[in-house]
Amino acid sequence: MARAVLTEGTGKVYLNGIPLETYGPELARLKILEPLLLAEEVAKRVDIRVRVRGGGVMGQADAARTAIAKGLIEWAKEEKPELRELFRQYDWTLIKSDTRFKLPKKPEGYGARAKYQKSYR
Repeated sequence: MARAVLTEGTGKVYLNGIPLETYGPELARLKILEPLLLAEEVAKRVDIRVRVRGGGVMGQADAARTAIAKGLIEWAKEEKPELRELFRQYDWTLIKSDTRFKLPKKPEGYGARAKYQKSYR
């Protein structure tokens, strides 16, 4: 669970009180930076404080990037309404944090989990 608070500022980003430049693994940091790089002109004018709890490092990074993207969309909805569409074209999970998808069908059955029935008589 992540909550992002945007205030007018100079583009500083804090995750649980830690500056983003020094936060965790580089891969998680790069994942969190994605919405900031896409909406660079909006992100430079706001300070962002994200509070994130639960899950592992990458789960928290996913939650934080979704919270930041939603916050930027809400912040710039009047001056830059096309920002939501830009995020959607880049990666839908920036806006919608549910990443579940249908499992692929396996060769031993009718679907992803259903198997062919056998009779032993």
